Amino acid sequence: MTTDIIVPTLGESVTEATVAKWFKSPGDAVVLDEPLVELETDKVTLEINAASNGVLAEIAAEAGADVEVGALLGRIAEEGAAAPSVPVAVAEEQPVDAVASVAVAAAGGSAPAPAPQPPSVRNLVEERGLDASAIPATGKAGRLTKGDVLAHIGLAPAAEPSPVSPSAAAPVVEPTPAAATEPKPAPAADGREERVRMTRLRQRIAGRLKEAQNTAALLSTFNEVDMSAVMAARARYRDDFEKRHGVRLGFMSFFVKAALVALREIPAVNAEIDGDELVYKNHYDIGVAVGTEQGLVVPVLRDADQLDFGEIEKGVAELGRKARDGALTMEELTGGTFTITNGGVYGSLLSTPILNPPQSGILGMHKIEERPVARGGEVVVRPMMYLALTYDHRVIDGREAVTFLVRIKECIENPERIMLGV
Repeated sequence: MTTDIIVPTLGESVTEATVAKWFKSPGDAVVLDEPLVELETDKVTLEINAASNGVLAEIAAEAGADVEVGALLGRIAEEGAAAPSVPVAVAEEQPVDAVASVAVAAAGGSAPAPAPQPPSVRNLVEERGLDASAIPATGKAGRLTKGDVLAHIGLAPAAEPSPVSPSAAAPVVEPTPAAATEPKPAPAADGREERVRMTRLRQRIAGRLKEAQNTAALLSTFNEVDMSAVMAARARYRDDFEKRHGVRLGFMSFFVKAALVALREIPAVNAEIDGDELVYKNHYDIGVAVGTEQGLVVPVLRDADQLDFGEIEKGVAELGRKARDGALTMEELTGGTFTITNGGVYGSLLSTPILNPPQSGILGMHKIEERPVARGGEVVVRPMMYLALTYDHRVIDGREAVTFLVRIKECIENPERIMLGV
């Protein structure tokens, strides 16, 4: 009896995914709820777990294949059942628990129940009269593969078969890499370039950014902010804040709070276009851009206006962790009304962020750098940060955009306003 591995429902408006990689190869034992395969959609990456114990009998969709919801990914056979659909070249390279079991039994020990395995490795060991425990194993979890046995007896994979067993008269097939390995870039003939298929997430990012450029009337305005007061507040309250909330006091909570003040005053920045209507949002769901190995994602901090500093820092930290672990849900990636991105963590001094459609505004934070500035007729050195607001000029007028950024500057330079709600 076999259990089908099926592409599950992927979320609203998502009907297709790409098989990113398999964690198991045909012939491998699997355990209930163990991750088997990773799927990549244009929004999230998710793992499909085993629905039963047994053996991975078949891979129906290899890494790189595009699959729809409900499509067959593979099959799990009951433990002890044969796996006839496993390609010979892959099966030959799978680890064999039974070989180790024979060796333990011969030594007078208690051998564990053997896992299902291709018979060729077991036959080869028995035909040659070998001691499996004396053969260095390179397979998963220290298991023995056919390549290990052949190397031990000094034969190449295509060596002549042993005369002991007529049934082994067929030539040995060269092992191929396990199915769990990810597809490698295809190098050019001269090695000067390589081609790598874009991931679905990268395709989605590219499409949305181009959509913003093609659709919105993008414009950016800039300002600079003196970070002295915020840095002093962090230094003053850091220890007490961490003891109380269990999280460090960072800069992001200050900018989220400052943005909330500005969004309430300039509601157009929290609006979007829907057809021939302007939709003004009376809720504040702040997207916080997070860079990952797969690309930039923007998880959403829901109802940020209802959160205090500690809750904002906890929420941002948790979303960042889930983004890096690839554990974000579809709900956590949709529905934001305004976005904040911090290029300063990578050393960016100034940039013009691109809108996250259908939003109308995005705030760009940058690197804090000490610079000489004029204060009271004197030149002093202050920790300064450039701020950028990219906005959709179809929704937001220049006066509103400049006023919005000035309010951010005022709140950061006088953080008691946002701390006290004044």
